[in-house]
Amino acid sequence: MEQTQWKRSSKMWMVLACLMMSFFSSIESLSVTVNDVECVYEYVLYEGDTVSGNFVVVDHDIFWGSDHPGIDFTVTSPAGNTVHNIKGTSGDKFQFKAPTHGMYKFCFHNPHSTPETVSFYIHVGHIPSEHDLAKDEHLDPINVKIAELREALESVTAEQKYLKARD
Repeated sequence: MEQTQWKRSSKMWMVLACLMMSFFSSIESLSVTVNDVECVYEYVLYEGDTVSGNFVVVDHDIFWGSDHPGIDFTVTSPAGNTVHNIKGTSGDKFQFKAPTHGMYKFCFHNPHSTPETVSFYIHVGHIPSEHDLAKDEHLDPINVKIAELREALESVTAEQKYLKARD
């Protein structure tokens, strides 16, 4: 009975640890002044990771006239292929699955002569697959040590009770 409860508890801790690891994935937020073309680079560790984010031109509603063409945004994979492309906008959201691991390039192109400040946010999320997680057989030595510690603690507690009763 205790063994089953312990296995259930260890699996719960493993799931909790995985959730915590997913919160610590890469998150970047910055501002970039775009005169002509400015690029930001982000390394994606695993193929299939979800890359998402957004960008907005700061104060575009104040300084842009109706003739402003907007800015272009292009994401390029490590192999040099265009993964995501947005043309002529003051901001947008994006999301894609990384086709490969490696260094991705996020470029802003400003065709207008006035420098623009772009607020940019990127998040690379990784959800581990089942084969990346620890299995019960990996946890067995740890479970044995914990059980030994529990028994040793029980022995000390029993000795304390005995000494207190004898006192």
